[in-house]
Amino acid sequence: MLTVPYYNIVIIPGIYLYFQNNYFQKIAQKDAVVGETVIFLMLKEDKTREEMRAEDFYPIGITGKIEAVDKEGNVKIVTGSRVNVDAIDVTETSIELSLTERPDVEDLSPQEAEAHFENAKMAFIQYLQKTQFGLIARNYVQQWDSLGEMTATLSFLLEISNEEKYKILAADTLSERTERMEKAICEYVEIEKVKKEAADAQESSNEQIYREQALKKQIEFLQNQLDEMHPENISDVRRFEQKIEKAGMNETALAEAKKVLNRMKQEGQNSHEYGMLYDYLDFVTSLVWKKEPMRPVDLEHAEKILDEDHFGLKKVKNRIIQQLAVMTLNQKQAGSILLFVGAPGTGKTSIGQSIARALGRSYVRVSLGGIRDEAEIRGHRRTYIGAMPGRIMEGIKRSGASNPVMVLDEVDKLVKDYGGDPSSALLEVLDPEQNNTFTDHYMNVPYDLSDVLFVCTANTTDSIPEPLLNRMEVIQFPGYTASDKFQIAKRHLLPKAKESMGIKSQNLRISDAALRAIISDYTMEAGVRGLKKQLDTLCRVAAVRLVKGEKKSVSVTPKRLREFLDQRPMPHDRKLEEKQPGVVTGLAWTQAGGDILYIEALFTKGSGEMIVTGQLGDVMKESVQIAVSLVKSLYPDKAELFEKNDLHIHVPEGSVPKDGPSAGITMTTAIASLVSGNAVSPEIAMTGEVSLRGYVMPIGGLPEKLMAAQRAGITTVLIPRENQNDLDDVAEEVKDALTIIPVHRVTEVLEKTGVRADS
Repeated sequence: MLTVPYYNIVIIPGIYLYFQNNYFQKIAQKDAVVGETVIFLMLKEDKTREEMRAEDFYPIGITGKIEAVDKEGNVKIVTGSRVNVDAIDVTETSIELSLTERPDVEDLSPQEAEAHFENAKMAFIQYLQKTQFGLIARNYVQQWDSLGEMTATLSFLLEISNEEKYKILAADTLSERTERMEKAICEYVEIEKVKKEAADAQESSNEQIYREQALKKQIEFLQNQLDEMHPENISDVRRFEQKIEKAGMNETALAEAKKVLNRMKQEGQNSHEYGMLYDYLDFVTSLVWKKEPMRPVDLEHAEKILDEDHFGLKKVKNRIIQQLAVMTLNQKQAGSILLFVGAPGTGKTSIGQSIARALGRSYVRVSLGGIRDEAEIRGHRRTYIGAMPGRIMEGIKRSGASNPVMVLDEVDKLVKDYGGDPSSALLEVLDPEQNNTFTDHYMNVPYDLSDVLFVCTANTTDSIPEPLLNRMEVIQFPGYTASDKFQIAKRHLLPKAKESMGIKSQNLRISDAALRAIISDYTMEAGVRGLKKQLDTLCRVAAVRLVKGEKKSVSVTPKRLREFLDQRPMPHDRKLEEKQPGVVTGLAWTQAGGDILYIEALFTKGSGEMIVTGQLGDVMKESVQIAVSLVKSLYPDKAELFEKNDLHIHVPEGSVPKDGPSAGITMTTAIASLVSGNAVSPEIAMTGEVSLRGYVMPIGGLPEKLMAAQRAGITTVLIPRENQNDLDDVAEEVKDALTIIPVHRVTEVLEKTGVRADS
């Protein structure tokens, strides 16, 4: 008797089993012999012969008999009755059993058993007919003789556990066993049907998707062919699809653009919103979204360009070169935001073009003068009619790059009112920690501004809000000296003027003396804007004469300037011809550069009143009061003069508003000169704020003031001692022409000017 372990199949009485001889030898540990009795034992878990133990077997087995072994080694076994396994002993070479017979309860007639078999077989055949192997499988199924044989054959496929398969064998009644087998087969058929239906549905869905994709590709191919043949007929939607695909937007921007494009498709060209949607897509797809790689900067080349485009400005150029060097080392936009501050015409804006040329980048200028609405910076939301992007993003679009050099012009002229605070909106633009996700309200998606090199310009820092000013590094643009203007005119302004008027160099000759006369007598400014206008005028007049054929070439000398410029020389403020008590020359700073002013003091009979004229601001009026109090303390014996006379202080020109504290020492000296009767030399000028303690306080704009003094013919200038370091910014020719005396106290000023204070 052979013991044959098996796992996860159904074996019941009265069925035929077929094994290949090599597999039978493996599980039975012996060759098959016809007529030999076999005991099949079911394992609880799949184990090798070496791993098997007595507790690994179920307590019910089934007998069988080997009926045949054919030439190919196939073994045919017919099963017999069930047996109880009362005892089992497993060794390395054999399995010893103690068995007792376990009879079946015959509670099912042959007709009923046949009906159950036919029901299960029909369900299985109907399922097979829907498969590709239906006909072949049907012939095989027809050979089954019983439900048990059918179950045994399909037992490897049935969706039931090994425990449930054992329960089929363990069922004592035929009705229970038949019910379990029929249920297992029908469940298998239904599960397979569902699987096939799901597979068919998935296949159908995939076919639909593949079909759609294939059609889309064909349509796209045909559309591309049509677009190439007739580019003028391409639709707006198609054009924007192509532009969005090529734009390289970030995920947020791409999603928003596709959303607007889909809405544009749905709305159609007749929709009242079509124009707004078109404008939005046209704007966002015109921007450059891809980051440009950081190019290495050739500092020598950059220095050469700066020197070619601008004369002088040594400190400014050095600071720009430092900025470019830091960017090169960091391989990214780095360093402070530069704020160029100076008088009009000193080259603040144009030097931004030179920076762009040195870096090989696009240049764009954004004028901020007079902006009073925050939306001009951040853009208008698209919910408003006529919404537009802000000036920053509009500038990015005009530049055609993601990393242009952007000059924000006139940041000192931003206006704060009910429309918001534009300077606060500008904070995010200039902050390198925030501007990498700058969101314009019109775009409603973030844009990276971190690669943009921002350069700001202003005439003065007084009106720039402190938070905005803290974001930037102030670089002062001093006014040009007369010799600087001469070189600028000769190297840059005159050649450009000739070129713009179409005049060849040999057809117009302007002597150096004429150029110097234009600078000294026809302009009065710190920059060269007025000088450029005069040279343009001169070239236009020369162009008329050349076209009329009066002369083949025109020559301009100082004596002939009135012919070409058609105006008289400008009256400059010059030093006084004679000295007079109560009159002192001061120095002032204006947005157009430096200038001189006269402080005039006069006593008239009265009751001690003080009269101030000359359109002085509040700060200058306070300086007058301080000066009067200080002089009274310095000349206590002259108190009667102030009591019995009215003091009148006047600052010409009376039509020009004036303000600032730097005339304090000039007013003090003028009043002291009037009180003492000692006149101050007109060769001497001064600047400085004064305190009640008698100290001379520092001021701003020293380079421009000293140039004004030189131009006016002043020889000696008194400046606050704390302003000595500012002399480094003053041109050497100006310092050479002046005697500059630092002072710390008012008494020093009175001694240097010849006005003695009573001890």
